[in-house]
Amino acid sequence: MSATQLTPEELARLREAFSKVHFARLLGLEFVAAERGAATFALEAREELTRMGGILHGGAIVSLLDTAAAFAAHTLLEPGAQTVTVDLTVHFLRPVSAGRIEARARVLRAGRRILVINAEVTDPTGVLIATATTTYVRQG
Repeated sequence: MSATQLTPEELARLREAFSKVHFARLLGLEFVAAERGAATFALEAREELTRMGGILHGGAIVSLLDTAAAFAAHTLLEPGAQTVTVDLTVHFLRPVSAGRIEARARVLRAGRRILVINAEVTDPTGVLIATATTTYVRQG
């Protein structure tokens, strides 16, 4: 699926929707960019998000991936429409302990009810940290 720019109104609607995702804000996720069929979110690795050994907790990385994927899906929805995650497969490739990581998600296929999305997380130097493939179902 090729990405195209969103209108200023569509971007404003996405940013407003993100402001209502309290869990993502609790983690410190940042809305970076979106275009039709794609979204980018970031997270600053910090001590309260680490596990033993000072490594960023996998749950924080998964939340970043899922949020980026959800918003990539939402770039294709009509106002008021919603999706819900059906499945999420994550592959952790490298640990990360510090810095700002980014998740870039792209819709691979958008059917009438099902959307399939791929997402990748990279560290501040561009090294691949984790990948995900996820499926969403349109609600309503």
